[in-house]
Amino acid sequence: MNATFAPLSFAPGYRRVASEIAARILDRTLKEGEALPSELDLAAQFAVNRSTVREALRELESADLVARRRGTKRMVVARPATSQIADRMRNALALNDVTVREVWEMLEVLEPPAADGAARSRTSSALARIEEAVDAYSARHVRAQDAVAGVAEFFRAVAAASGNRVLPLMQEPLLQLLEAALRVLIDAAPPARERIAVAQKRVLQAIQAADGALARTWMAKHVRDFRRGFEFCGIDLDTPVPVGQSD
Repeated sequence: MNATFAPLSFAPGYRRVASEIAARILDRTLKEGEALPSELDLAAQFAVNRSTVREALRELESADLVARRRGTKRMVVARPATSQIADRMRNALALNDVTVREVWEMLEVLEPPAADGAARSRTSSALARIEEAVDAYSARHVRAQDAVAGVAEFFRAVAAASGNRVLPLMQEPLLQLLEAALRVLIDAAPPARERIAVAQKRVLQAIQAADGALARTWMAKHVRDFRRGFEFCGIDLDTPVPVGQSD
């Protein structure tokens, strides 16, 4: 029998320690806010040097799974913030040369159902956030930079109103890339601002009326309209999205 085996992988001790601790965090054995044992205790439990534990904790901290408790050296279990996850995902997408078309197509997938969900599930506070976003964008003499941020805030507010916690995590890196493209669009296409304002108001009215089908329809129109703006500005949909730092 001819069997070909791959070489066994070798993981440094600190990585094995980090993996064991991460597994306990991800299966909820260690809960958010719970303090980890001291470095000395962990070294004794794992039968490794303290320096190995310290390096493992650095790796977990860089992954946002643990954080240092303010005023002490003790580490506690942490939960990565949406912005931290989004920054990493945005960078990964950018390094893979995702295009304006791909970002736009994914927004077509995510945003109409988000509007539908918002119409069915929104709370009064969530609805107020959407209303504030629409009012802020519609204000006259808004700088291009603020208008772009306003577009993203509208999408965030609608996603949050849907009550689906997965949506903001999936949406945020796309919005950061969309903002980079919109900085080119917002003033280069004069009708764009008014079209965006009208669409936002229509989506809001549908959500206020708890009309999920209408909210979905208007959000789909809103997202499709971005393509028209990109084409008007001569932005090639198949070129990589320009990437800037998130605010």
